[in-house]
Amino acid sequence: MDVVNRLKRSLANRNADVFLRAEFDALGSPAQVGRALVELQDEGVLVKLGVGVYAKAKPSVLTGKPIPAKPLEVLAPEVLKKFGIQVGQSRQTREYNAGASTQLPSGIVLNTGKRRIQRKLGFNGKLVQYERT
Repeated sequence: MDVVNRLKRSLANRNADVFLRAEFDALGSPAQVGRALVELQDEGVLVKLGVGVYAKAKPSVLTGKPIPAKPLEVLAPEVLKKFGIQVGQSRQTREYNAGASTQLPSGIVLNTGKRRIQRKLGFNGKLVQYERT
């Protein structure tokens, strides 16, 4: 069985929506896994959210092109959890939920505590921003 089919079967058996490239190391050599991931992106099974970070995809209702199966607001905390980083609500979100502000939070901002994060996560020009306390 080739690496692409093994990768498809592995993705179908997983409940997670976000995957790291390192999770597929056992399926073949780094070059084979890389080619298989590119092929699955071309088929619309996966989308790339960042370096070594992939998400399950679905076709867009408007354009038909592949988009993440869940919104980036849901996927980004899952990715950071896989990296062992605890994520909290941003300051603006906390103030809005507490009724201290009427300003709706815009964009995707995640509070990473004291951790400094440089990893860029995003899709189609919409990037995740990080906030430190």
